[in-house]
Amino acid sequence: MCVGSQPAWRTSPGLDMQSTLWRKKNPDMNMERKGTDSKRKSLQINTSPEKRSSVCTQLSRRRRWKLARGLTGCLRILPPDASLIEKAKGDTVHLPCKYTLATEDQGPLDIEWVLSLPDNLKVDQMIIFYSGGRIFADYYKEMSGRVHFTDSDPQSGDASINVTDLQLSDIGTYQCKVKKAPGVHSSKIQLSVLVKPTGTRCSVEGPQEIGSDFKMRCESPEASAPLQFEWQRLPPAERFPTPWLAEMTSPVINVKNATREYSGTYRCVVRNRVGSDECLLRLDVVPPSNTAGTIAGAVIGTLMALLLLGLLVFCCCKKRKEEKYEKEVQHDIREDVPPPKSRASTARSYVGSNHSSLGSMSPSNMEGYSKTQYNQVPSEDFEPPSPKPAFPLNKVAAPNLSRMGAVPVMIPAQSKDGSIV
Repeated sequence: MCVGSQPAWRTSPGLDMQSTLWRKKNPDMNMERKGTDSKRKSLQINTSPEKRSSVCTQLSRRRRWKLARGLTGCLRILPPDASLIEKAKGDTVHLPCKYTLATEDQGPLDIEWVLSLPDNLKVDQMIIFYSGGRIFADYYKEMSGRVHFTDSDPQSGDASINVTDLQLSDIGTYQCKVKKAPGVHSSKIQLSVLVKPTGTRCSVEGPQEIGSDFKMRCESPEASAPLQFEWQRLPPAERFPTPWLAEMTSPVINVKNATREYSGTYRCVVRNRVGSDECLLRLDVVPPSNTAGTIAGAVIGTLMALLLLGLLVFCCCKKRKEEKYEKEVQHDIREDVPPPKSRASTARSYVGSNHSSLGSMSPSNMEGYSKTQYNQVPSEDFEPPSPKPAFPLNKVAAPNLSRMGAVPVMIPAQSKDGSIV
């Protein structure tokens, strides 16, 4: 009856017109008409299960109408409970696709799932396919290894699939198509992947001082919209400040002219359709601080730090210069100094000068002098005693010595480093 013939309600144009009128007058599709005209036959359409006699007659009138629009055979897919499914990122979703076959559907069974991405410019992607008793699940690399049939044997009438570890790229419309000649049927399910609120943060913007204005902010940056916010005040002070009541469901509370009574612990709860999260905020409203003293202290501290830094730099530079000078002095090449003359020559010059001085003196002036005898020239190791004049030194004045021809003699001396002075 499903193949090669049409249902009884489509065999006569008159009955077709009557059915149309009945559908307009009876939307519930359970109609019954009894005519009195002899040319009309009473017709009763009843979709109760007790009076269904075949596979095709088990379909409701609405399903028959869809079948007449182009579907062939008696294969049909049971409609899902919801056409839109929302799941959180990382969860597993079950996409239902259960079907029924008729005895007339004798062809090979093919089941395919196709993903239509939100971007219409992209081509539809086949994600899993069943044919000839084999499953092929490596068509779409983005979902490779994450798509599986719920039933290991899809021929049993269950072509549903599970998608694990949902990602935002999985958003789209999923179409399940079942083919078993001559029957063909398909159904669509829209999947929306949302990010549940995580990492919610509470913060205060502005000074928490009496009389000041500040903001209490609550945000969950990764959560998918739409988001719902709710502020709560925790014990012991559970009463929420009256000026804030209008902003209890806002992510930001603007506090004006703060008072000490606002101090306490507050909780912000963030929700969306797939989850919720919360954060705590401790508010301490204190008297205003001495701003001028704070600024002065900061300036003085900065100046002292700069002074210490400058002193440290100066000391480092000075020490570096001293080290550099010492290195240069150590590496200077000095000219060799000739050795000092022997003491013997010095003594000879001294004796000669005395003889010359005495020779130039007149005999009258040489009274009181005694000739000094030198048996030998003094050596370097022996220092001769200084001659003692026979007359007192105070008797001979410096001018007299110069008139007598005395010549001043400079005796070289040797310093520790070997230089002559």
